[in-house]
Amino acid sequence: MHDILLSIILGVVEGITEFLPISSTAHLLVTERLLGLSEDWEAFTVVIQLGAILAVVAIYFQTFWKALVGLPSSAEARRFALGLVLALLPSVAAGLALKKLLDQVLLNPALAMPFIAGCWIAGGIIILLFERIAPAPRWLEGDKLPLSKAFQIGCCQILSIIPGVSRSGATILGGELLGVDRRAATMFTFYLAVPTMLGATILELHHKAGALTHGQGLDIAVGFVVSFVVAFFVIRGFLAIVTKHGLKPFGWYRIAAGLALVGYLALH
Repeated sequence: MHDILLSIILGVVEGITEFLPISSTAHLLVTERLLGLSEDWEAFTVVIQLGAILAVVAIYFQTFWKALVGLPSSAEARRFALGLVLALLPSVAAGLALKKLLDQVLLNPALAMPFIAGCWIAGGIIILLFERIAPAPRWLEGDKLPLSKAFQIGCCQILSIIPGVSRSGATILGGELLGVDRRAATMFTFYLAVPTMLGATILELHHKAGALTHGQGLDIAVGFVVSFVVAFFVIRGFLAIVTKHGLKPFGWYRIAAGLALVGYLALH
């Protein structure tokens, strides 16, 4: 029963934070630290990311299906698919090149927690500053971005391989600075999340699958379902918040969370 409760907690954290510009990786690492979880749970948190991915597919199924069946005959569908591929390539290359270095940081608690706190605070300040200087948007549709803009947003996504730097925050804010409408940048971020997260999850499972045990089957199922359900509603709510208020509320949250973590580390 204790493990089921932990599965629910981690599923909720994953579902809430995966698509918000506050870094799901950082929140999961901090949650694992606060709960005193062992390395046995690392593979678990990788698997339940698939629940969040499925939530995006469920919400935007028609967009993905239309693009898929239209590939042979529709230039628009091919451009959409090529845009996602081009946006994905930079983070794939950077992730493979820097994975060992990042793992050294993440696996060292003495480095990981202060590093995350610093990234939360710095990221919050950057959001508050950059949202003020973003140019007037020129591109208004997330599924019809020029290929050059898709690739440039993909380059922004490279920053998200750093623990504490949010993937959605990097791509949405980067898109805004590139002249993409905030809502369109958010939509493109959701589309790009599917191949990006799926690839990252497969890579992580390749390295950590050995840590999974048969006894974790029920725990994984619970975490997966909870992650899916929570992410499903968060995605819908997040789009409305970003459209109306921008990323500023999340910038303030990041600063507060970073300061709270600094305080916790100072007392422990």
